[in-house]
Amino acid sequence: MIFAAWAFGLRKASFLRLPILVAAAILLLPNSSVVSAAPPVGADGDWPMWQFDLAGSRHNPHETALTPATVPSLQLKWAFAFPDSIAASSQPAVVDGTVYVGGRNGTFYALDATTGATRWSFRAETPLGGNLPTYGLRNGPAVVDGTVYFGDNSARMWALDAQTGAQRWVRQLDNHRYAIITGSPLVFEGHVYVGVSSQELGTATSDLYPCCTFRGSVVALDAATGNVQWQHYTIPPPEPTPSGSPPFAPSGAPVWSSPTIHPESRTLYYTAGNPYTGRPEGAEAIGALDIDTGTARWVRRMTPGEAPWNGRCTYPPPGGNCPEPGHDFDFGSQPNIFEIGDRLVVGAGQKSGVYHLLDAVTGEIVWQTRLNTPVPVLPIPGSESLQGIQWGASYDGHRLYVATYQGTPGTLFALHPATGEVIWSTPNPAHGCLFDPPPIPMLPLCQLAMPNAVSSTPGLVYEGSLDGKMRVFSAETGAILWEYNTARHFHTVNGVPGVGGGINGHGAVVANGMLFTNSGYGRQITTGMPGNVLLAFGLP
Repeated sequence: MIFAAWAFGLRKASFLRLPILVAAAILLLPNSSVVSAAPPVGADGDWPMWQFDLAGSRHNPHETALTPATVPSLQLKWAFAFPDSIAASSQPAVVDGTVYVGGRNGTFYALDATTGATRWSFRAETPLGGNLPTYGLRNGPAVVDGTVYFGDNSARMWALDAQTGAQRWVRQLDNHRYAIITGSPLVFEGHVYVGVSSQELGTATSDLYPCCTFRGSVVALDAATGNVQWQHYTIPPPEPTPSGSPPFAPSGAPVWSSPTIHPESRTLYYTAGNPYTGRPEGAEAIGALDIDTGTARWVRRMTPGEAPWNGRCTYPPPGGNCPEPGHDFDFGSQPNIFEIGDRLVVGAGQKSGVYHLLDAVTGEIVWQTRLNTPVPVLPIPGSESLQGIQWGASYDGHRLYVATYQGTPGTLFALHPATGEVIWSTPNPAHGCLFDPPPIPMLPLCQLAMPNAVSSTPGLVYEGSLDGKMRVFSAETGAILWEYNTARHFHTVNGVPGVGGGINGHGAVVANGMLFTNSGYGRQITTGMPGNVLLAFGLP
């Protein structure tokens, strides 16, 4: 069973570490330590939020230094290692010459973008956190109007002063024991919008656990005070089931991803994950909410009638908490909002291998393009989801850029936004791995997989791989213009031993002529050590 659970990645298989963690975590009081108070420098090419902008484009149109002609000259400028961390997955924000990023050790950092020197650090939670299991800070921050907003694996949202790291407020968004925040916040008109997810599906592996009672949600908070303005739950409340197997339904539909907003129509769009129990319409769905009230305008489930999936489904025979195994066809991708002519559309990639584009007003399907037909990586239910679309796409006004996870192998695609037609595709290079490992994700092995969110700037597309390589592609042709092997040891600016590995759980950030990426969501390919580095690249 432990062997099988590895197939679902560090994000969902963290329950395997439960015996390692103590059952009563003691939270340290939050504190901030200022190491350097160098004033930041203003810049026009910042990357302030995970989505980059309200529309979720993950495209920085202001980047001018990195071009198809200059990008082959990129070189490593500095490496920062997160202490006491088993992975690196918090996508940084870059604002006014400062890199803001969270660590799996529960500490949040502000670093000088040019040198990597620590400006301040803030202890948000202990490595154990308030829940079990937990892995500190995993989502990317949003930095707006002098405030840093981020969530933790205890389902709390934090607001810090961007200059000093002083705490402004902290707010618990869900009291469920296994609630977490992995999606990054979006800030708009004095409000913070964020999704709430859960690790309960892992706990459900044991039939002794009364599965399941968590339900996903999207929360709106006052940016100045942290007061909750509204909370929209993706599915109805769970109730005891007549058969008692599983004990409760419906449950699940977590919001792993980050929301996006269309200001003119005052609509927020989100994506929801798989049902743990029951078959609620709000699971595996794309939804639209009124940003002022949180009321649903429409919700479309993209896998109608799909059976539930939780950790118990990973091993036979069916029964207990999983009497009828479905598929792990989560949404981890943020919605992309754009226009086709005068028609507003919203789209997202799913772990089923399909990118869906919908009418943003009605939720009607415009087109659907299957980029891969998932087949089981291992002979257990759910493993086929590892070949779909994992964390998110980018839109540059000309093309949609979407990547598949393992995908035999993982592949980067450029799609025509009006039709979904594939313009070009570039597979993960076969030489990305120096050996042919078995297809067991997250072990200290190499995978030809592209799970992390895609980013773009004019003429360029950025995508990392579980083979440890960070790559930059031509937006016009898909040709690989630059490649760097991050799966190695690094000398770091903070003196902590640094090890790179697979790249997953975030996307590249490109700001003011520099490229930033985490490395080490998986384990280091040759030594098996956990990865823990943030890498910064620039031109000579």
